Amino acid sequence: MKTVAVVGASLAGLSAARALRRQGYDGRLVVIGDEPHRPYDRPPLSKDFLAGKVGEGDLTLEAEDEDLAAEWLLGVPATGLDPTARAVRLADGRTVPADGFVIATGATARTLPASSGISSGRGGPSSSGSPESPGGRPLAGVHTLRTLDDARALRADLARGGRLVVIGGGFIGAEVASTAYALGLDVTVVEAAPTPLAGPLGESMGGYVSALHADHGVRLLCGVGVQGLQGLHGLRGLSGGDRVTAVLLTDGRTLPADTVVVGVGARPNVEWLAGAGIALDNGVTCGADGRTSVAGVVAVGDCANWFDPAAGVHRRVEHWTGALERPAAAVAALLSGGTAAPGPVRPPYFWSDQYGVRIQFAGHAAGADRVTVEEGAVADRNFLAVYRRSGKPVAVLGLNQPRLFMRWRKQLTAAGS
Repeated sequence: MKTVAVVGASLAGLSAARALRRQGYDGRLVVIGDEPHRPYDRPPLSKDFLAGKVGEGDLTLEAEDEDLAAEWLLGVPATGLDPTARAVRLADGRTVPADGFVIATGATARTLPASSGISSGRGGPSSSGSPESPGGRPLAGVHTLRTLDDARALRADLARGGRLVVIGGGFIGAEVASTAYALGLDVTVVEAAPTPLAGPLGESMGGYVSALHADHGVRLLCGVGVQGLQGLHGLRGLSGGDRVTAVLLTDGRTLPADTVVVGVGARPNVEWLAGAGIALDNGVTCGADGRTSVAGVVAVGDCANWFDPAAGVHRRVEHWTGALERPAAAVAALLSGGTAAPGPVRPPYFWSDQYGVRIQFAGHAAGADRVTVEEGAVADRNFLAVYRRSGKPVAVLGLNQPRLFMRWRKQLTAAGS
């Protein structure tokens, strides 16, 4: 291959570029990113960066002396991929011809569903499903958190203090709630499901972990949806337009709010691949080595739905370690034309820091028929739990148990869970 284009300039794209060079590729390397920023670390955005403990310079993923001999096309989204012409189309009209392609376009934070409305404070919710006032202007004080620019805007609003409502009790929402609590805000978390984190952790453990909110006086409202947002025109201190003042719940309650964070998951960025002939299903459908349905194209990171041979299903793994580790296998498949044998893929691993507690999880909770606490006590928020299916360990959860957790994680990897 004379040219390889990596579409996506976050951790997965950077990891792919590094893997290309480490595996001996010495041709032209083009890295395309829709954000204007060089690759940066996302996990701190909801924690230390949001709290003002680290600056933007601390987020960089590249070493000072790192040189991948790549061409960086930043601040310009990809709008299409033509497998026949072997080229990526960009939003500014340019095309980037290449022999091989790595799709690493990540995911975008979901917003409120279309059924949610926005009220101006002078009547009921409108039919708008986006965080805008009835006049179509953005509703100030409503945030999602996915990018550095998102975090900048949210950090400025949290500095105002007051009341924060977090819509969504997943890990991002919980981390934002924890950070805002430490900053002195009055925080409420609204979760539509009966138990937060039940998807990744299971019902029982999800309930125990989400109890951290109540431990610190943060209100957690479960099993209730959001009907809409309420705004008031021309609040003092604003340059004009509407600012959010409340969150309207489906059970009729109204939660006063000075700032709102919508943390209801993310959707893979694959719309730009429409018409490219690449199989799409909850992201880019891939084999166990990241290859797509089109030769010479692999996918990695949050947008990639890889096949899991152990489970016999496709999984889209939206975790930092997946974006760091899996690109090496995908690049090997790309450079070898698919002849390289895919190496073992470690079980998904992620961590979260909430209210001073380090939460670590590895494996898959789905399908486990038993969960046992092996060390510590749930009531102390200091324990290690093992998930088993038919007696075989398939996942492990640790709260403030880093050493024991890492030993169990190695066991899961060795067992191929």
